[in-house]
Amino acid sequence: MSRRAEPAAGTLLLLGGRSEIGLEVATRLAAGRTVVLAARRNTDLDAQQRRVQQAGADAVHTVEFDATAMDTHAELLNRVAERYGPIGIVVLAFGILGDQARAEDDAQHALDVITTDFLAQVSVLTHASKLLRAQGSGDLVVFSSVAGVRVRRANYVYGSAKAGLDGFASGLSDSLHGSGVHLLLVRPGFVIGSMTEGMTPAPMSSTPDQVADGVVAALRTRRATVWIPGTLRPVFFAMRLLPQWLWRRMPR
Repeated sequence: MSRRAEPAAGTLLLLGGRSEIGLEVATRLAAGRTVVLAARRNTDLDAQQRRVQQAGADAVHTVEFDATAMDTHAELLNRVAERYGPIGIVVLAFGILGDQARAEDDAQHALDVITTDFLAQVSVLTHASKLLRAQGSGDLVVFSSVAGVRVRRANYVYGSAKAGLDGFASGLSDSLHGSGVHLLLVRPGFVIGSMTEGMTPAPMSSTPDQVADGVVAALRTRRATVWIPGTLRPVFFAMRLLPQWLWRRMPR
């Protein structure tokens, strides 16, 4: 049975400071905290800073963050902890959808998607979990996707990156058991927002607001995994049983 608790105290670090979902999560957890927004061109985050400040944050800072510059991740995390106090929550909200058709012909584009959506996430999670273990507390929020539960032909490059991330985060979550560090793995379906603008929403779609509500509720009940919306869990259990000839015809 899940127990009721508050998310870990301390600074909230949002990696992906322009992310719609990430900002929705940050505003819900901002009250009484220091919040750090990490993104490329961090001097151009005035609107995001104001929004989080208005949500009740004690202070909102920005730092430069390039997900693909993996040799900078450890130093960034350590600098945030040194300047703004112990890190309570790390939200990994960066990523790209990519162009499936282009990726099938352009290997570099396929590698760009895999690097951002899998390898960079592994780098951040490894460094962040080490830092939080040393503290003895903290929450990690990782965004997987139902696209990674069973990879579809229609978006297999993005889906394979999410499948890898899902597996890595699941194993990391188990390794953190008993350390005082909690990892929440989020599996949303299609999210209607800027990242999917121009695409036809899939059945059981959600909004950034709805995803953030689900994330915060799951943090407070110390869940290891949350599907958003929850109805996707039994649907994808059934989809795993579909024969391959039928599965390959599935749309995005």
